[in-house]
Amino acid sequence: MTNEPTRLPPVVPLPRLVVALGFLAARTTVLRAMVRRYGGVFTVHLPVFGNTVVISDPVLAKSLFTTNHELVWREATLGSVFGPGSTFSLQGTEHLARRKLLVPPFHGRRMAGYEALVEEEVLRETASWSLGREFATQPSMMRITLNVVLRAVFGAQGAELEELRRLLPAMVASGSRLAVLPPWACRDLGRLSPAGRYGAYRRRYDALIAQLIAAARSAPDSAERTDVLSMLLAARYDDGEPISDAHIADELLTLLAAGHETTATTLAWAVERIRRHPNLLSRLAAEADGGGSELAQAVVWEVQRTRPVVEGSCRVTRQRIKLGPWVIPEDHVLAVSFRMMHCSDGNFAHADTFDPDRFVGHPPDTTLWIPYGGGVNRCVGAAFANMEMLVTLRTVLRRFEIVPTTAKGERGRFRGVVTAAARGGRVVVYRRGFDSRPSPAVAAAAASQI
Repeated sequence: MTNEPTRLPPVVPLPRLVVALGFLAARTTVLRAMVRRYGGVFTVHLPVFGNTVVISDPVLAKSLFTTNHELVWREATLGSVFGPGSTFSLQGTEHLARRKLLVPPFHGRRMAGYEALVEEEVLRETASWSLGREFATQPSMMRITLNVVLRAVFGAQGAELEELRRLLPAMVASGSRLAVLPPWACRDLGRLSPAGRYGAYRRRYDALIAQLIAAARSAPDSAERTDVLSMLLAARYDDGEPISDAHIADELLTLLAAGHETTATTLAWAVERIRRHPNLLSRLAAEADGGGSELAQAVVWEVQRTRPVVEGSCRVTRQRIKLGPWVIPEDHVLAVSFRMMHCSDGNFAHADTFDPDRFVGHPPDTTLWIPYGGGVNRCVGAAFANMEMLVTLRTVLRRFEIVPTTAKGERGRFRGVVTAAARGGRVVVYRRGFDSRPSPAVAAAAASQI
């Protein structure tokens, strides 16, 4: 906290409506123009949020991420969707205590135990892929990541698994739309209103989770179960108290929403990117055949840098704070732009170039590369998501030949919370070793028609 007078970063002198239209039409272009004009921090008038300080300076972003929760708090729109027991709703010591219980289920040593499950779901989904005909990969990736989360995190099987498969995609889509609406539009005005529809989904979801919790508690092998639900039921705070069932339901929904669509969208972007780099594609296939993963890991990191599916993270000041040379008043929104940090030539050489080799043997600096956020709010499931993407890419590359293309890259499309490939990360594949492979001439002809 500071008693110094307010000193906001440079204010973009454009009316709120003009800024809103610019963001809707070409958000990245508008932001880049503002960064070029005003630098790594500026103030802009945004609909719903009001005066917002936009940050792409890594020093200021790190300072904000590590600022005490008594001075700033995470914007709670998603928390209102997930429920009061979600880590998106908890602040301060409550948040830290919950995070301490969430880390062990996603510890690196546990990831190997989930790899076979991921591979099984990839093989199940890709068995029905069309051969020699273009299709969008986003729906397939969504089904893969949903099934993985339901089995590895929820421990679902049988009838509950099937119903959750049907319920949760619609529920998450409804919640994503609700999260970007202004507060006055989030009131439950009946079953036809956005909040009313989401409420109906949520009631059914809670009933299903209650069934899963009861089954996990009564299972004879409950102590040996490795799904996250079972581990959360066994977890205890420092005072010996368990997490309440209601909070477990909120937390499972948070883990699903945070790790399902984001991971699937990144995978679709990965397919979209590697198809446009034939040499890279050949190297990836050779590495997958040899059992390696260094290049595939670099590809995942570079896709997350150049095509961040979550474009930023917001905080709200609880008191007047000093941030670098600036003094920000109470109840002010601060938005860290992941995209602008990632596309800055000051942070990454030739930032506009898709070049995974920049990360081969050189993991990204997490003060500059922040697709999972930063500070104590960094995504707790980051290691799980990374493992899931590596296993999925490896399995696809071993099983299929991906046909390169010279088509223009797909544009991004905002889907409520994530930014996805506008055409779904389209691809043409042939099965390796089973089907007749196309000649180079046929492959080139197929690519030219995309």
